[in-house]
Amino acid sequence: MDTFQEATNADETLDPPDWTDVGALSHRILDDAITYLKDVRERPVWREMPAEVRAFFSAPLPRSPAPVADVYDDVARNVMPYPMGNVHPRFWSWYMGSSNFTGALGDFLAAIQGSNLGGGNHAAGLMDSQVVNWCKEMVGFPATASGTLVSGGSMANIIGLTVARNVKAGVDIRERGVGAIPKPLRYYASDQVHSCHRKAMEVLGLGNRALRRIPTDAGLRIDIAALKAAIAEDREAGFKPACVIGTAGTVNTGAVDDLQALASVAAEEALWFHADGCIGALIAIAPESRSLVAGIEQADSVALDPHKWLHAPFEAGCALVRDASAHRNTFAVTPEYLESTPRGLASGEWLHDYGLQTSRGFRALKIWMALKEHGAEKFGRLIDQNITQARYLTRLIDAEPALELMAPTTINIVSFRHRLAGASEERLKAFNTEIMLRLQEEGIAALSDTTVSGQHCLRVAIANHRTRRDDLDLLVSEMLRLGREIEAAGTSV
Repeated sequence: MDTFQEATNADETLDPPDWTDVGALSHRILDDAITYLKDVRERPVWREMPAEVRAFFSAPLPRSPAPVADVYDDVARNVMPYPMGNVHPRFWSWYMGSSNFTGALGDFLAAIQGSNLGGGNHAAGLMDSQVVNWCKEMVGFPATASGTLVSGGSMANIIGLTVARNVKAGVDIRERGVGAIPKPLRYYASDQVHSCHRKAMEVLGLGNRALRRIPTDAGLRIDIAALKAAIAEDREAGFKPACVIGTAGTVNTGAVDDLQALASVAAEEALWFHADGCIGALIAIAPESRSLVAGIEQADSVALDPHKWLHAPFEAGCALVRDASAHRNTFAVTPEYLESTPRGLASGEWLHDYGLQTSRGFRALKIWMALKEHGAEKFGRLIDQNITQARYLTRLIDAEPALELMAPTTINIVSFRHRLAGASEERLKAFNTEIMLRLQEEGIAALSDTTVSGQHCLRVAIANHRTRRDDLDLLVSEMLRLGREIEAAGTSV
């Protein structure tokens, strides 16, 4: 046998030696997955990992093979029983969607097909563009607008704010950099704006001080008069007002800025109008609540998250930009190895020209499959359902003397706390934090906490298609029970 033949016989692959065994294991995994979601309500929302499970994740790099069935057993034993919990009906902690089984199948099929969505002439690329077009339609953007699927809301906001910077810079910022900007740019948002916007300012080279936080009104919405005054003040001081960020659902309380008023201010002042709709943009498809985000369709750019109220498995964000040319001109680079051809694989659109990633995962399939199965109208009704549930919880809180609402309930986020007679703010914080932690540790519900108007409170964000009203009844009754137990203990907090 010659050397070439020996080398050929020695070639290795990651494909299994026996597809029959892999098929049997795959069926077992699928059956386990169905049971996992079917019985999710019967499990704790969250539970602490025992020491032996934590130790499992300290094992060294595997250097020799193991049977794939044993590998799956490790996952089933050490990973699946200890999730964050956001697929559970009583997970209301940070603002997340709760996934869906069809979307999970889409993620699996996307991985099997294995396409890189950087660009090219293939079906996955066309589906990616189709899902972006559906997102444009859902928020009322024109068909001529541009967009891109990204990892999530933080990146979607960075995309929109980067286009705003480049359009408003007054120089060719891609060639000359931020140091060439004649007047320092200023961006404006409410003092409730998400922290990702600070990161965006830093990444864009503008610095945190370039983002002016404008005071909010009694409903925790941006104060329009204060915004106009800040713009005038900055112009007088030699700055260039460039962009106003409207928040369609703040992370603390769900407050929605007056987007129509912000669109008018942006037009009058020649500002870019960016809407951070990662929480609430998709309220636009909710039949009973869509008026809450009226004006979002007038934005120059919008950030939204299909992994929230479209319940796509993590991760899936989307950035939309009204001016398609401005969007592409902000990011497009065409090296010789990524040039288009008149026919063949490289004749498709290069999707990497609309963002920072050259390699891009096939995020679209999980969104596409769930939308095809359920239809956008059902997702809109589920959004209304969550908003109605938040109002129901608000009524329960208002009716219970031991509880107090800490901010108006605008959409699906309820900020409240347990009272404690005669307690200082410091003790109230410790008391409510202890209630929150015991709810988590007992597997009852997952809440988070925050500060609203200088006061600590608990926060329930209902972005969950599995939540029922009796879950909210249980939350209130368990909070009252825990409050009594902690108060009776006296010095425990």
